[in-house]
Amino acid sequence: MKTNLLITGLITLLLGIVLNELGFFDSGKLIRGLRNLGILTSDMVPPDFSVLPVAGRALWETVLMSFAGTMLGFLASLPLSILGTRNLFPTILSSVARFIAAAVRTIPVLLWAIIFVILFGLGPLAGTFGIAAYTVGYLAKIYSDLFEGTDPEVVEAVGSTGASKLQLVRFVFLPEGANAILTQLLFMLEYNIRASSILGFVGAGGLGFVMQVYLQTLEYRRLASVLLLILVVVLAMDGVSAWLRKHFLLSAQAS
Repeated sequence: MKTNLLITGLITLLLGIVLNELGFFDSGKLIRGLRNLGILTSDMVPPDFSVLPVAGRALWETVLMSFAGTMLGFLASLPLSILGTRNLFPTILSSVARFIAAAVRTIPVLLWAIIFVILFGLGPLAGTFGIAAYTVGYLAKIYSDLFEGTDPEVVEAVGSTGASKLQLVRFVFLPEGANAILTQLLFMLEYNIRASSILGFVGAGGLGFVMQVYLQTLEYRRLASVLLLILVVVLAMDGVSAWLRKHFLLSAQAS
């Protein structure tokens, strides 16, 4: 009990020191920030919905980029995550696979977009590859940890029948982790839709270019309309994800 209180106290003290270092307790900055928030909010209300046709086309491009990038990244992450499963492959091989995933994941999606803009030029193709690259690093890490958490008794039982590593993946690891695989994939798609909305800032296509124009020209009412569009899409993705998870779980239970 005393140990828990000591740890809690130390964490609280550390948090207080960090927040103070970051200026969290600077009342002048906080008051000024709240005042500016009020001014910005008043400038964004009411939203200017006349931009919906233009913003809608840009949003559709963003959704297409996100879907294509997420699926490409997912397909590439599966074999990498399987190779990174330490209770399935030798340590050297799994360590190399995990290092590759970590290296890819280290680079933010915006920087990946810049890299692919340099390689392929301006447009949604660069954004798609940028999203795919970041998705590979993220999902490969998550799926590797997921596969390593598979019930060892099941793995041992199937392995004792002489099953190959490929058969273990096909009949044990993938079925056991199917629900979590789908959940993480849907979360990644939702995240990529939100993240890709700013890729246009670096010329990678999508909604970011429109947002950048409205920010530079101080057209905050039009920017508010764009933000509302993104909110609608995210909420729709939440609904679709919930339906797919429910449908998948019911199908798995029925089978």
